[in-house]
Amino acid sequence: MGILYAMVARGQIVLAEFNASQSNASSVAKQILSKINQGSDNNDDSNVSFSHDRYVFHVKRTDGLTVLCMADDAFGRMVPFAFLEDIHKKFVKTYGRAILSAPAYAMNDEFSRVLNQQMDYYSNDPNADRLNRLKGEMTQVRTVMIDNIEKVLERGGRLEMLVEKTSAMNSNSIRFKRQSRRYKNNMWWSNVRLMVALIITSVVVIYIILAFICHGPLLTSCWR
Repeated sequence: MGILYAMVARGQIVLAEFNASQSNASSVAKQILSKINQGSDNNDDSNVSFSHDRYVFHVKRTDGLTVLCMADDAFGRMVPFAFLEDIHKKFVKTYGRAILSAPAYAMNDEFSRVLNQQMDYYSNDPNADRLNRLKGEMTQVRTVMIDNIEKVLERGGRLEMLVEKTSAMNSNSIRFKRQSRRYKNNMWWSNVRLMVALIITSVVVIYIILAFICHGPLLTSCWR
Protein backbone atom coordinates (compact mmCIF):
# COMPACT_ATOMS: atom_id res chain seq x y z
CA MET A 1 0.00 0.00 0.00
CA GLY A 2 2.87 2.37 0.73
CA ILE A 3 2.50 6.06 1.60
CA LEU A 4 -1.14 7.18 1.88
CA TYR A 5 -0.96 10.71 3.27
CA ALA A 6 1.56 13.56 3.37
CA MET A 7 1.68 17.02 4.93
CA VAL A 8 4.05 19.99 5.11
CA ALA A 9 3.67 22.42 8.03
CA ARG A 10 5.38 25.31 9.77
CA GLY A 11 4.79 24.79 13.47
CA GLN A 12 1.06 23.94 13.65
CA ILE A 13 0.22 25.80 10.42
CA VAL A 14 -0.43 23.35 7.58
CA LEU A 15 0.97 24.70 4.32
CA ALA A 16 0.17 21.76 2.02
CA GLU A 17 -1.20 18.21 2.28
CA PHE A 18 -2.49 15.35 0.18
CA ASN A 19 -4.61 12.37 1.25
CA ALA A 20 -4.73 9.34 -1.07
CA SER A 21 -7.05 7.38 1.21
CA GLN A 22 -10.55 7.78 2.57
CA SER A 23 -9.38 8.18 6.17
CA ASN A 24 -9.07 10.66 8.99
CA ALA A 25 -5.31 10.92 8.43
CA SER A 26 -5.47 14.71 8.23
CA SER A 27 -7.09 15.12 11.67
CA VAL A 28 -4.67 12.60 13.25
CA ALA A 29 -1.72 14.40 11.62
CA LYS A 30 -2.88 17.72 13.09
CA GLN A 31 -3.13 16.12 16.53
CA ILE A 32 0.46 14.91 16.11
CA LEU A 33 1.53 18.42 15.07
CA SER A 34 -0.06 19.84 18.20
CA LYS A 35 1.61 17.20 20.34
CA ILE A 36 5.14 17.63 18.99
CA ASN A 37 4.92 21.44 19.13
CA GLN A 38 3.84 21.60 22.77
CA GLY A 39 6.68 22.64 25.03
CA SER A 40 9.36 22.24 22.35
CA ASP A 41 11.47 24.51 20.22
CA ASN A 42 10.15 24.61 16.67
CA ASN A 43 13.73 24.68 15.41
CA ASP A 44 14.59 21.35 17.05
CA ASP A 45 15.57 18.83 14.36
CA SER A 46 14.22 15.30 14.82
CA ASN A 47 12.93 12.18 13.08
CA VAL A 48 10.12 10.38 14.95
CA SER A 49 7.36 7.84 14.21
CA PHE A 50 3.91 7.38 15.79
CA SER A 51 1.87 4.18 15.50
CA HIS A 52 -1.89 4.50 14.87
CA ASP A 53 -3.91 1.32 14.27
CA ARG A 54 -2.17 -0.46 11.39
CA TYR A 55 -0.54 2.71 10.12
CA VAL A 56 2.54 4.66 11.16
CA PHE A 57 2.94 8.45 11.00
CA HIS A 58 6.55 9.39 10.23
CA VAL A 59 7.65 12.94 11.09
CA LYS A 60 10.76 14.85 10.05
CA ARG A 61 11.44 18.26 11.60
CA THR A 62 14.22 20.39 10.11
CA ASP A 63 14.84 24.14 10.53
CA GLY A 64 11.31 24.82 11.80
CA LEU A 65 9.66 22.94 8.93
CA THR A 66 7.71 19.73 9.64
CA VAL A 67 7.18 17.13 6.92
CA LEU A 68 4.84 14.25 7.82
CA CYS A 69 3.53 11.16 6.10
CA MET A 70 1.30 8.20 6.94
CA ALA A 71 2.32 4.78 5.63
CA ASP A 72 1.25 1.21 6.05
CA ASP A 73 2.89 -0.44 9.08
CA ALA A 74 4.48 -3.13 6.88
CA PHE A 75 6.13 -0.47 4.68
CA GLY A 76 8.96 0.04 7.17
CA ARG A 77 10.81 3.28 7.97
CA MET A 78 13.55 3.56 5.35
CA VAL A 79 11.44 4.54 2.34
CA PRO A 80 9.04 6.88 4.22
CA PHE A 81 11.93 8.90 5.67
CA ALA A 82 13.61 9.02 2.25
CA PHE A 83 10.29 10.40 0.94
CA LEU A 84 10.18 13.02 3.73
CA GLU A 85 13.77 14.09 2.98
CA ASP A 86 12.92 14.46 -0.70
CA ILE A 87 9.74 16.46 0.02
CA HIS A 88 11.59 18.77 2.43
CA LYS A 89 14.24 19.58 -0.20
CA LYS A 90 11.67 20.19 -2.94
CA PHE A 91 9.50 22.40 -0.71
CA VAL A 92 12.41 24.56 0.49
CA LYS A 93 13.82 24.86 -3.03
CA THR A 94 10.42 25.87 -4.45
CA TYR A 95 9.29 28.41 -1.85
CA GLY A 96 12.41 29.57 -0.02
CA ARG A 97 11.88 32.38 2.50
CA ALA A 98 8.15 32.60 1.67
CA ILE A 99 7.72 29.60 3.98
CA LEU A 100 8.47 31.77 7.02
CA SER A 101 5.36 33.98 6.62
CA ALA A 102 2.96 31.93 4.48
CA PRO A 103 -0.61 31.51 5.84
CA ALA A 104 -2.34 28.14 6.21
CA TYR A 105 -2.65 26.12 2.97
CA ALA A 106 -0.93 28.87 0.96
CA MET A 107 1.02 26.31 -1.10
CA ASN A 108 -1.63 23.58 -1.15
CA ASP A 109 -2.99 24.08 -4.68
CA GLU A 110 0.41 23.73 -6.29
CA PHE A 111 2.38 21.50 -3.92
CA SER A 112 -0.38 18.93 -3.24
CA ARG A 113 0.24 17.68 -6.80
CA VAL A 114 3.95 17.25 -5.98
CA LEU A 115 3.01 15.32 -2.84
CA ASN A 116 0.73 13.07 -4.89
CA GLN A 117 3.42 12.38 -7.51
CA GLN A 118 6.15 11.63 -4.97
CA MET A 119 3.82 9.47 -2.84
CA ASP A 120 3.07 7.37 -5.89
CA TYR A 121 6.75 7.13 -6.84
CA TYR A 122 7.98 6.08 -3.40
CA SER A 123 5.06 3.69 -2.91
CA ASN A 124 5.16 1.86 -6.25
CA ASP A 125 8.50 2.37 -8.00
CA PRO A 126 11.04 -0.31 -6.94
CA ASN A 127 13.83 2.08 -7.85
CA ALA A 128 12.86 4.26 -4.88
CA ASP A 129 13.93 1.57 -2.41
CA ARG A 130 17.11 0.85 -4.36
CA LEU A 131 17.84 4.58 -4.54
CA ASN A 132 17.40 4.90 -0.79
CA ARG A 133 19.74 1.95 -0.15
CA LEU A 134 22.27 3.61 -2.46
CA LYS A 135 21.96 6.86 -0.47
CA GLY A 136 22.57 4.91 2.72
CA GLU A 137 25.65 3.28 1.21
CA MET A 138 26.87 6.70 0.02
CA THR A 139 26.39 8.06 3.55
CA GLN A 140 28.47 5.19 4.93
CA VAL A 141 31.16 5.83 2.31
CA ARG A 142 31.12 9.55 3.14
CA THR A 143 31.49 8.72 6.85
CA VAL A 144 34.45 6.43 6.09
CA MET A 145 35.98 9.12 3.85
CA ILE A 146 35.60 11.75 6.59
CA ASP A 147 37.17 9.35 9.09
CA ASN A 148 40.04 8.65 6.67
CA ILE A 149 40.52 12.36 5.97
CA GLU A 150 40.68 13.04 9.72
CA LYS A 151 43.32 10.32 10.06
CA VAL A 152 45.27 11.78 7.15
CA LEU A 153 45.07 15.24 8.71
CA GLU A 154 46.20 13.75 12.01
CA ARG A 155 49.14 12.08 10.26
CA GLY A 156 49.77 15.36 8.48
CA GLY A 157 49.98 17.07 11.87
CA ARG A 158 52.50 14.50 13.04
CA LEU A 159 54.43 14.87 9.77
CA GLU A 160 54.44 18.65 10.23
CA MET A 161 55.85 18.20 13.74
CA LEU A 162 58.47 15.81 12.33
CA VAL A 163 59.38 18.32 9.62
CA GLU A 164 59.70 21.06 12.26
CA LYS A 165 61.95 18.83 14.37
CA THR A 166 64.00 17.91 11.28
CA SER A 167 64.30 21.60 10.37
CA ALA A 168 65.46 22.35 13.91
CA MET A 169 68.02 19.54 13.69
CA ASN A 170 69.24 20.86 10.33
CA SER A 171 69.56 24.36 11.80
CA ASN A 172 71.51 22.98 14.75
CA SER A 173 73.70 20.98 12.38
CA ILE A 174 74.46 24.07 10.27
CA ARG A 175 75.20 26.07 13.42
CA PHE A 176 77.51 23.29 14.66
CA LYS A 177 79.34 23.18 11.30
CA ARG A 178 79.86 26.95 11.39
CA GLN A 179 81.14 26.80 14.94
CA SER A 180 83.43 23.88 14.02
CA ARG A 181 84.79 25.77 11.03
CA ARG A 182 85.36 28.86 13.15
CA TYR A 183 87.09 26.74 15.79
CA LYS A 184 89.33 25.10 13.16
CA ASN A 185 90.26 28.52 11.77
CA ASN A 186 91.09 29.78 15.25
CA MET A 187 93.20 26.69 15.94
CA TRP A 188 95.04 27.10 12.61
CA TRP A 189 95.94 30.71 13.33
CA SER A 190 96.96 29.74 16.86
CA ASN A 191 99.26 27.08 15.41
CA VAL A 192 100.69 29.57 12.88
CA ARG A 193 101.34 32.14 15.63
CA LEU A 194 102.94 29.46 17.79
CA MET A 195 105.13 28.28 14.90
CA VAL A 196 106.27 31.84 14.14
CA ALA A 197 106.99 32.43 17.82
CA LEU A 198 109.03 29.22 17.98
CA ILE A 199 111.01 30.15 14.86
CA ILE A 200 111.75 33.64 16.19
CA THR A 201 112.71 32.22 19.59
CA SER A 202 114.98 29.65 17.95
CA VAL A 203 116.66 32.30 15.82
CA VAL A 204 117.21 34.51 18.88
CA VAL A 205 118.65 31.61 20.89
CA ILE A 206 120.99 30.61 18.05
CA TYR A 207 122.10 34.23 17.66
CA ILE A 208 122.82 34.54 21.38
CA ILE A 209 124.85 31.32 21.32
CA LEU A 210 126.84 32.48 18.25
CA ALA A 211 127.41 35.92 19.79
CA PHE A 212 128.81 34.25 22.91
CA ILE A 213 131.06 31.96 20.88
CA CYS A 214 132.22 34.68 18.51
CA HIS A 215 132.97 37.16 21.30
CA GLY A 216 130.52 39.87 20.27
CA PRO A 217 127.20 40.68 18.80
CA LEU A 218 128.75 41.33 15.39
CA LEU A 219 130.25 37.85 15.24
CA THR A 220 133.48 39.28 13.90
CA SER A 221 135.77 36.57 15.24
CA CYS A 222 133.72 33.89 13.55
CA TRP A 223 134.16 35.49 10.11
CA ARG A 224 137.98 35.40 10.16
